[in-house]
Amino acid sequence: MAPDLQKLIHLQDLDLKIKQLREEISSLPKHIATMEKTLEVHVRKLEADQAALAANQRERKKLEGEIQVQESKTSKLKDQMMEAKTNEQYRAFQKEIEYCRDEIHKAEDRILELMAESEPLERNVRTAQASLEVEKKKVEQEKQEAYRRTAEDKRQLEQMLSERQQLAAKITPKIYSAYERIRARRRGVAVAPASDGRCSACHLSLRPQFYQDLFTSEQVMFCESCGRILYCPDQVENEGQLLPEQDVSSNS
Repeated sequence: MAPDLQKLIHLQDLDLKIKQLREEISSLPKHIATMEKTLEVHVRKLEADQAALAANQRERKKLEGEIQVQESKTSKLKDQMMEAKTNEQYRAFQKEIEYCRDEIHKAEDRILELMAESEPLERNVRTAQASLEVEKKKVEQEKQEAYRRTAEDKRQLEQMLSERQQLAAKITPKIYSAYERIRARRRGVAVAPASDGRCSACHLSLRPQFYQDLFTSEQVMFCESCGRILYCPDQVENEGQLLPEQDVSSNS
């Protein structure tokens, strides 16, 4: 195996993990924002239910006040009716009293309607308050977990970047430059295993002689189709550093 090849495989593994960490670090603030937006929807729902209930209660209170006014007016009209001197005055007082009673009945009917409407509104408010408390606790827990995860990801990222810097310095500069050029063109995947006579990244067949040379060459070899750096899995000393085949095959 070429002296740089083992380092390149390790470097590729580090770069893929670094990319994954950066993506996760970038996504966590968006996740927190989504949770807070969901919580805001619950808050707005509760506020709407509370506003509807408050409007119901205000109207009931207003109607109760109107009933008191009409009752007071009715009482005064009755007193005045007793002092009426003519039938015409008596009938006028009677008519006003009937009007007041009609207004009282209308108000009482509307109050009954409002009371019926208030029952589901009150249930909605209680349910929304309970749901909001549960949602607040859930969101807070998830936010704390997101903050913890972000801090851990950043710690790991710092370690990996340091390890990467040290590893890159050990690779032949010309080979490292080629690795970076390929990585930039191939969506971050510059190194791929070859098996069964094919490049596992582009899936194209390798020339038989090229494939044979790959097993014995002391030089870094590049796929003649996609240009990636190739290696034979059987030659890798530490199989734990092998690139998962699915990771490279999806980046042709």
